[in-house]
Amino acid sequence: MSVRAKVYFAPVRTPGKHSLVKRAGRLLERAGLRETVTSGDLVAVKLHFGETGNTAFVRPVYVREVVARIKDAGGRPFLTDANTLYRGERANAVDHLECALHNGFAYATVQAPLIIADGLDGRDAVDVPLEGFKHFDTVRIGSAAAHADAMVVVSHVKGHEATGFGGAIKNVGMGLGCRSAKQRMHSDFRPEVDAPTCTACARCVKWCPVDAIAIGPDKVAVVDYGLCYGCGECVAACPYGAIAVQWKTEPAAIQEKIVEHVAGALAAKREKTVYLSFLTDITPDCDCWHFSDAAVVPDIGVLASTDIVAIDQASYDLVVQAQGLVGTRGEGMAAGEDKFAAITGVDGTIALEYAQAHGLGSREYDLVTVE
Repeated sequence: MSVRAKVYFAPVRTPGKHSLVKRAGRLLERAGLRETVTSGDLVAVKLHFGETGNTAFVRPVYVREVVARIKDAGGRPFLTDANTLYRGERANAVDHLECALHNGFAYATVQAPLIIADGLDGRDAVDVPLEGFKHFDTVRIGSAAAHADAMVVVSHVKGHEATGFGGAIKNVGMGLGCRSAKQRMHSDFRPEVDAPTCTACARCVKWCPVDAIAIGPDKVAVVDYGLCYGCGECVAACPYGAIAVQWKTEPAAIQEKIVEHVAGALAAKREKTVYLSFLTDITPDCDCWHFSDAAVVPDIGVLASTDIVAIDQASYDLVVQAQGLVGTRGEGMAAGEDKFAAITGVDGTIALEYAQAHGLGSREYDLVTVE
């Protein structure tokens, strides 16, 4: 039988007229921040800076409160996320930082520096060994997060077109995998070179860890599939998008792969990580989009826990229990109906089951309401 975890909950409604910002900070303390962060710790605050044009990500005012609580506990916080695989506004550290600043995450606002976890071009990562998992025996985690002493994970709960549900597990697993790791999670990768786009610059040749790519006589990159093992480095390397990003995979496989990257990210700090999840602006799509669709249920509140599985299970359950909002993709959905599965067609609980089965947390929890 699984051990029941504690998940602390601050509802949006506040009869005492207390700020949700301050209540989120107190929730973090109640969940065990001071037991997680010790004096002098370098603390990675893992969050999603939002894509340009997106408005649903966790607002900087909340992150500033998190930073203040970490500093008060003696920690030295920095905000971090890893670069994206797709060619948006966050595919390299320069664009990523500009996007973060554009969305309000300046030092003057949040009182902490910003460090992109996997470096300038997505290659600054640590290989973390795994045992007993289905897909990988090593995963690549952004070095800034891997080397941090402790971590506070700030997640925005929403739907996701590939995984059905996005919460703390996706934030950590997909979010802290470097660019090539993201490719490995998204598909059983087989790189395909678009000949008209290839310039024969040979960056992919230099980056390939197994010398599986060469420039052919037609001045086009050629992949030796006998040597290639699908690391995805060539996709991250190509500055012209000539090596196709393979997004297709089975929902179960991508969720399991994300969980395996969670295991890698938490390998050195299972007892040094605390989670804060916002059930506000619960949109049907990922925050990586350049827009935000209408929230599908009313704002619910904020959760905190030291158990990544429990906080995601509680997040999922609270959204299921909510009534769908008129005029949104949740319209007509009753309390008790799985909004995420109905909207995306994907069972988002596969990751929860896989994570629990591999000892990363418990789906059984007690919800403790804190005003």
